[in-house]
Amino acid sequence: MQSLLNRVWIALFLFLGCPGQAADTLDWRMDRVSADIRSTSLPDLLKQVSAASGWKIYLEPGTHQPVSAKFKDLPPGDALRHLLGNLNFALVPRTNENPRLYVFRTTRENATQLIESSGSKHSANRQSQTIPNELIVRLKPGANIDDIARALGAKVTGRIPGLNAYRLQFTDAASADAARQELAGDSNVTSVDSNYAVDPPPTAIPLASAGLPPIQLQLNPPDSNGKVIVGLIDTAVQPLGNDLDKFLLKSISVAGDANPEPGLPAHGTSMFENILRSISSVSGGNSSVQVISVDVYGPNTTSSTFDVAQGIVQAVNNGANVINLSLGSPGGSPLLESVIQQVKQHGDVVVAAAGNDGSPEMYYPAAYPGVLSVAASSAPGQLAPYSNYGPFIDLMAPGNGIVYFNDQAWLVTGTSASSAYVTGVVAGTANSQRLSVADAGQLISSSSSLQFVRPN
Repeated sequence: MQSLLNRVWIALFLFLGCPGQAADTLDWRMDRVSADIRSTSLPDLLKQVSAASGWKIYLEPGTHQPVSAKFKDLPPGDALRHLLGNLNFALVPRTNENPRLYVFRTTRENATQLIESSGSKHSANRQSQTIPNELIVRLKPGANIDDIARALGAKVTGRIPGLNAYRLQFTDAASADAARQELAGDSNVTSVDSNYAVDPPPTAIPLASAGLPPIQLQLNPPDSNGKVIVGLIDTAVQPLGNDLDKFLLKSISVAGDANPEPGLPAHGTSMFENILRSISSVSGGNSSVQVISVDVYGPNTTSSTFDVAQGIVQAVNNGANVINLSLGSPGGSPLLESVIQQVKQHGDVVVAAAGNDGSPEMYYPAAYPGVLSVAASSAPGQLAPYSNYGPFIDLMAPGNGIVYFNDQAWLVTGTSASSAYVTGVVAGTANSQRLSVADAGQLISSSSSLQFVRPN
């Protein structure tokens, strides 16, 4: 049973050094790391890294080295190289456990001193990430959004015609606020809402070696009736090779053309492979499940709740009946919730990541009613330290996993990966047991099999 990972948004502050000096800072987001450290001890640094990532860290006894580094927005692997200098390190995945990081001068086997974490890293009540100069407007049938936008001095940057929903962009936040007041009195307008930024996806971490082989999965001819199609709402998906690309039915973008780094698996690519590995685990290596990829990031660092809603509509309109949302935001969107409820009314299944703040903070779309909200576990029955928790959670699933890209093993971690894992189990179970996706979703959500457990 394999696992997966996503973004953890955390800010760590190391109040170290001599009195009167500025505090050293380490901002570890799992996908991007920034640091401004003048001088701190290696054990203190590793304590903070352990608290942020959930990794178990082992240090070779007698290794003493002051840490001094300054950099911004590096992937975790590159950040570790800057922080650890000429020391060696190895990040090793563990089955149903958090990864282990070994830091050593001589050999990995000599890294035996466990670094005790300095405590969990709750992100302090992150505010909803409103896009200040944008509004989402829904109109009555027959109303003309272009006329309305022209009168307001706005630009229409997104349309979902079937829902009469539109994304308006203004020159600044003050113009958007003024337009909101004016639209509230327009009889052609049914609702005006904010648009929210959706967190950036994390990058995978390269591994020197992995104990899990590449996926072996063969595509069976899809049934003419009762097809199971996963809608992967994420970044763009790159080719995987090894016959796995046959499972990708279609690629759509609602956010422009992406340009992923050729040597690095994009988040959507990692989630695609995690879904396929999960399908393989429940289907015996053969399946007719296929995937529609909908890119809601394009060339941008973040997505938005409008683009996610549009992505779901595109996936469903092209036949998807299991929707994977390995993404999210602290901001709830009425438009996105409405789209998800319509999808649920058709008997489709929506699976979403619970968030990686290590807090009980509500995370959307996972917190919407009817969504299978998935937290990450570090071991059977144990919540991963970075995972959100609370009454809105339906399931826990393993939070670490391995993907292969360009013949290189990569480690992915977080609730986004847990969500992809559950999506694959639901789709694979529906396909292999000839169930409706709704029945398969209900079976999985009410079962403790496959090491799923409901968190306390």
